[in-house]
Amino acid sequence: MTTLYPPLQPYAQHHLAVTPPHVLYVEECGNPEGLPVVFLHGGPGAGCESYHRQFFDSTRYRIILFDQRGAGRSTPHARLSDNTTGHLISDMEHIREYLGLDRWLLFGGSWGSTLALAYAETHTERVLGLIVRGIFLCRPAEIRWFYQEGANWVFPDYWEDFIAPIPAVERDDLVTAYYQRLIGTDLDLQKRCARAWSLWEGRTANVVPRAEVIEFFGLNHTALALARIECHYFMHNSFLEPNQILAHAPRLAGIPGTIVQGRYDLICPLRSAWELHAAWPESHLVIVPDAGHSATEPGILKALVEATDHFAENTPWPTTS
Repeated sequence: MTTLYPPLQPYAQHHLAVTPPHVLYVEECGNPEGLPVVFLHGGPGAGCESYHRQFFDSTRYRIILFDQRGAGRSTPHARLSDNTTGHLISDMEHIREYLGLDRWLLFGGSWGSTLALAYAETHTERVLGLIVRGIFLCRPAEIRWFYQEGANWVFPDYWEDFIAPIPAVERDDLVTAYYQRLIGTDLDLQKRCARAWSLWEGRTANVVPRAEVIEFFGLNHTALALARIECHYFMHNSFLEPNQILAHAPRLAGIPGTIVQGRYDLICPLRSAWELHAAWPESHLVIVPDAGHSATEPGILKALVEATDHFAENTPWPTTS
């Protein structure tokens, strides 16, 4: 079975100032002369983890990871001001130019797939290809499915913990109710709500829950950024036009891509990946029959590593300017 590549450490780390007061953490790993790939983490707000470096052959890839605004090691932590999809796309361009790259491969899952697709539809000429997982198109029905009614029918036990911080009279609009508390001045309540929001996602990410995934989502540092930033985006339609990703999918014409999707993904159900694949003929859809949402699912991990190997073997290089 295909597994992750061995652990590795960055050869360069950068703290890149963008719109004040935001400063992005950016790191480079692998081969400085290799095929450049940028890893786009989920959430928004989750931040990068060390194993994210290991989806790529370090002898063939120049691996770029960065924590998006307010997430991970970027500062200020959990900041919502000047934090929109448009800002994140601009940040990617700033990183690309700072690193002296002409084009790069995009790799992202969940919200990372949203950002990868939105960037590719905006800066098509800068994209060598896409590897996207757990497709999230940020449509209202998708938000309602996971945060109001749908996934709770499958996970009623976890759902009880998710709704616990919200009074019963406010549960007809849980995203709004959470948002009011996550941006409020009661820091103890904010922390409690952030943990409940984040654990709901961590506990439902795998077909069989994994302790290490739940532990990461339960960390106070992760939970606060994830909950505040996700809720901020969802309250503002993810700063996208209605159905923007699919409506602009013709712009992806000519860009090769692999879509990896768990059959039993209950955070981002398969329908969105299916509709994206139909709208993007150049894409190759891999449905993993025994997997949920998380990149740590064995079948999803295998498909992602096979996709990065495929791009390394079939993408003409070099393309740096």
